[in-house]
Amino acid sequence: MGTIGTIGLNQGFIEAAMLAAVRITAFLVLAPPFSFSAFPLRVKAMLAVALSILVAPHAAKGMDGTLETGSFVLALISQLVTGALLGFMVMVVFSAIQSAGSLIDLFAGFQLSQAFDPLMNVNGAQITRLMQMVALGLLFVSGGAELVLSGLFRTFDALPVTGVVARDAGAALLPGVGQLFLSAVQIAGPIVVVLFLADVGLGLLTRVAPALNAFSLGFVLKILITLLAVGTVFLALPRITDALVQDALRLMGAVV
Repeated sequence: MGTIGTIGLNQGFIEAAMLAAVRITAFLVLAPPFSFSAFPLRVKAMLAVALSILVAPHAAKGMDGTLETGSFVLALISQLVTGALLGFMVMVVFSAIQSAGSLIDLFAGFQLSQAFDPLMNVNGAQITRLMQMVALGLLFVSGGAELVLSGLFRTFDALPVTGVVARDAGAALLPGVGQLFLSAVQIAGPIVVVLFLADVGLGLLTRVAPALNAFSLGFVLKILITLLAVGTVFLALPRITDALVQDALRLMGAVV
């Protein structure tokens, strides 16, 4: 009688792949540009599985597949928290572009027409949604998405799949939030100043000639000034996106 062959499974590799998949999935759900809602969840899940298989041989070093059930569940929870924290760091950094667009819309008077965009998960007016869309496109065109993924892969060297996030990892959130406001002001600051000076000029004009009703004419003027000024911001947006990618990589390294 013939013998039935057996298939050997590397339990360490399987455990490492599962733990890595949890970290990568949590990261892809939160981190731009992968958090873009136009990508179906099924595609994100397939991408997470494929990336986890790629990183599993490296992540499985030192694992012999002898983790007990309780330890494995704790490791899964730890990887979920780690991936979510890393993705949140990237999201905070790139929220600077959305915040800058909101500042421009506020001073340009476009906030009255704001709406929620379910694809980009952005609640804002025209400039906010346009800047967010262009930034997401630049992340793919310029290779920023690959850099973000490479930063995620490097976290497996600093923090193994069985490791726990450092207790002071939350302290890295404060510089990230501060960098968010600083970057938003730096991006939108020149346009905000120009629009403020335009309002001051219209106010002085109304003071000198009340019958002219300069503020009714100022809506068209502010729209024209906004479109011209935003054009300069879009010229600098590729460099801004590259700088934000570097900031995101630095914050990801600070977490682990």
